[in-house]
Amino acid sequence: MQPVQSPATATSFPEGFVWGAASSAYQIEGAATADGKGPSIWDVFSHKPGATFMGHTGDLACDHYNRYREDTSLMAQIGLKAYRFSVSWPRVLPEGTGRVNEAGLAFYERLVDALLGAGIQPWLTLFHWDYPQALYCRGGWLNRESPDWFADYARVIVDRLSDRVKHWITINEPQIFLGPDHGDACGAPGMRPTTGERLITAHHALMGHGRAARVIRDLARTKAQVGWAPIGRTKTPATGSPADIEAARALTLSVSTRDFWNNTWFADPVCLGRYPEDGIRLYGQPMSFVRPGDMEVIRQPLDFYGVNVYDAELVQAGSDGHAPRIVARGPGHPQTAIRWFIDPESLYWGPRFLYERYRVPLVITENGMSGIDWVSLDGKVHDPQRIDYTHRYLLSLRRAIADGTDVRGYFHWSIMDNCEWQQGYKERFGLIHVDFETQKRTLKDSAHWYSRVIASNGASLALPLAYGLK
Repeated sequence: MQPVQSPATATSFPEGFVWGAASSAYQIEGAATADGKGPSIWDVFSHKPGATFMGHTGDLACDHYNRYREDTSLMAQIGLKAYRFSVSWPRVLPEGTGRVNEAGLAFYERLVDALLGAGIQPWLTLFHWDYPQALYCRGGWLNRESPDWFADYARVIVDRLSDRVKHWITINEPQIFLGPDHGDACGAPGMRPTTGERLITAHHALMGHGRAARVIRDLARTKAQVGWAPIGRTKTPATGSPADIEAARALTLSVSTRDFWNNTWFADPVCLGRYPEDGIRLYGQPMSFVRPGDMEVIRQPLDFYGVNVYDAELVQAGSDGHAPRIVARGPGHPQTAIRWFIDPESLYWGPRFLYERYRVPLVITENGMSGIDWVSLDGKVHDPQRIDYTHRYLLSLRRAIADGTDVRGYFHWSIMDNCEWQQGYKERFGLIHVDFETQKRTLKDSAHWYSRVIASNGASLALPLAYGLK
């Protein structure tokens, strides 16, 4: 892995750049049955024998539901300007629709007030995978009524919190909660639908995004900033040649495999108001589920396009009329603890290609790595790999901005070690170490390093790395 090159003239990020960290409700809140909360599909799925690593569940997780004040204090200590969190739909609406659970809603009021009191902007995600079990039993996203269910839920949250929350994200990573989870049974709800059924669930989820975006625009009591947060399936060029760059762009912005691991099947409807023709041909399914007016619902104006970026695939242009090809990584290429390849250039090319196609300001809503972290004998958590990883990725992002990509913010994934879905507590992505037996929090070295990055608006990235932090 070569050092990332960055322009000498760019020493800091743009004025007003948003520095934050992120989490999701199921992964940190715990309190799975407290104060009237209803079950989510992940609450049910994680209790199935063999569904998760060593039978881990999110029942307690980081106990953030009870420790949010301590966690907010730690965020302030790091110097976060913003915190991206999600609301648990069944905590607020135990049956998914109808009766509002005031105790659950009050928790998010307390959290938002604590964040604002600490000078941290709340960035609220409406849906990060913990779908109400009650609605799943009514067909879930396969049900044509599901976009209305989601809009009704959004209305409850907007009515209660929009006087204080200005930044809204509708859905997180539809490629995953509708792809591997729904399609391969490796995550909740553990179903194996047909290709046609998967396309219907995706369409309804996109309509849910559109309906929720309308609700936010129409009902928010402060001027709202509305976005979404799909995964960024990035291809990076194997070399700097124009041919390789164009090949990487083409594959980043195409539907080339019969799964949901792409950008455009989801982003084209949201940003352009149509499904991509290559995807329609590849899936080979009748699009009869698309009714008149649906695409107008889905295509709502975005204030920002959130993108979650971790890695990429290398692409080389074809020769003599051959198609571009994915290039295998060399032996020993660096990987994170979860075995994702490290590719800092993904935070250059991914945002650049997406911005060139959609011309919507971007926010990096997730980026980070799983490490092998523990509390050392000196009582500290030394994670130099995470510092190096984040440093490299941020240099690439800064270069993308210098080259004209409009990026407005960066959220590190994640604020703290948490329940990593079916991987349980095996993977540690956090800036804050959590002892899951005692719930003790410890700021990792990377948290102190990130604090300096934030305070300098990225200018400290030009300084030599300092791993021996005090």
